[in-house]
Amino acid sequence: MSGALSIFSAAQESPRDLALVVPESGLTLRFGELAARVAGALVRLAALGLAPGTPIAFLPHARLEPLVVLLALAEAGFPFVPIHPRLVAAERARLLAALAPVTYLDDATIDALGSAPAAPLPSVPRATHPEELFAIVPTSGTSGAPKGVLLPRRCFVASARASAAHLGFLASDRWLLGLPLAHVGGLSVLTRCILARRPVVLLSRFEPTLVLEAIASQQVTLLSAVPTMLASLLDADREGVLARLRVLLVGGAAAPLPLLAEAAHRRVRVLSTYGLTEACSQVTTQPIREPPCAFAGVGRPLLGIHVTVVDTSGHPVAVGDEGRILVGGPTTYRGYFGEPPRGHDPFDTGDLGHIDALGDLHVHGRRTDLVITGGENVRPAEVEAALLRFAGVRGALVFGVDDGRWGQLVAAAIVWDSAVPFEEGALVDFLAASLAPHKRPRRLALVDRLPETSLGKPDRRGAAARLGVALRPLRSR
Repeated sequence: MSGALSIFSAAQESPRDLALVVPESGLTLRFGELAARVAGALVRLAALGLAPGTPIAFLPHARLEPLVVLLALAEAGFPFVPIHPRLVAAERARLLAALAPVTYLDDATIDALGSAPAAPLPSVPRATHPEELFAIVPTSGTSGAPKGVLLPRRCFVASARASAAHLGFLASDRWLLGLPLAHVGGLSVLTRCILARRPVVLLSRFEPTLVLEAIASQQVTLLSAVPTMLASLLDADREGVLARLRVLLVGGAAAPLPLLAEAAHRRVRVLSTYGLTEACSQVTTQPIREPPCAFAGVGRPLLGIHVTVVDTSGHPVAVGDEGRILVGGPTTYRGYFGEPPRGHDPFDTGDLGHIDALGDLHVHGRRTDLVITGGENVRPAEVEAALLRFAGVRGALVFGVDDGRWGQLVAAAIVWDSAVPFEEGALVDFLAASLAPHKRPRRLALVDRLPETSLGKPDRRGAAARLGVALRPLRSR
């Protein structure tokens, strides 16, 4: 992968190659055509009179106009600040205040910029530097307070090269953009395809039937998803469409073993991944040339990325021992917006895990997610994995609730399959046979949807307050 991270460079090198497909409207654009639209957006963008290098925030809806504006910002050197469309007004205001001073462009302005008439391309694309900021991506990090992760161009280039070295890029590859552009995972799909001069298939929303139709009609070969997306796709896939994919990458949260087993049974090639915003998406991925194994963790580090597991003193632990996961390499971020540069030390992810004898990383969960009950540490991911093995449980989120005697009690929210009768006694007996007493949930809520943060992540910190009276005692055995 030798291309530059520039739609104008892509148009010079591959003007007639397919760049973008929008199945819902029937629109197809070649790199030359897409670049001409970006050039038109640049004309209108220049008329706004923004100072060079000004961070530009907007809601990157999954439509042509925001995508064109995003690419125009990259050509002009304005860092892109994606604001998740699901944020309510108060959350958006807090985030913009935390990232001040940024320039926020509303939907109407974005649509006007992105729908500008096509314009001639510059004869020579603007020269860029690897450390030029490409994006400032909001994340809650380990504290829960919004932060802007500074990601220069070299992060996206290094991440794309690492991904390409792992998966390869075939001439026939088409990547369906199912993850939001407000997440680094979705943004990385776009940048990988630009660098590889391969087409992106864009859908306005993630809806299983739309995704399956697009895979079938547009010969999609690559898809990135989170576990809940994979589950809904498997539920809707009556014709075996997912098996046509070359690779389906699943990350963003731990994928339940039954879900991975179901995908394997249906011949869907799912590769588990581990990544984070501060490392510009993927860090590890299961090997593509080996049979996928649900017990193989989240794979091995990609090209140029270093993963170390250390103890509380910062010393590497033995193979198989739990410790703090550190990540280093060219994909790691420059720092947080408004804070001093972070230097070159490995990034402490805030996650706990171990590396097995084959070099595969296993992630146990975040240190801040630990539930401490009666002096015992409980990893939510372990309890969730047990719950998901019980017939009828479609989703699970485990967290702590304050308790005067025990400090915290283990609590769980579960999504129950309405086709299966709920029998509390059977669940209690199953947990008694599966988990030590201190790990078993003492509070339970049946929900239609698991609590999530505004950025679409599992909301362990806010779950107890959000569920309130829905949490009821779960009897013990």
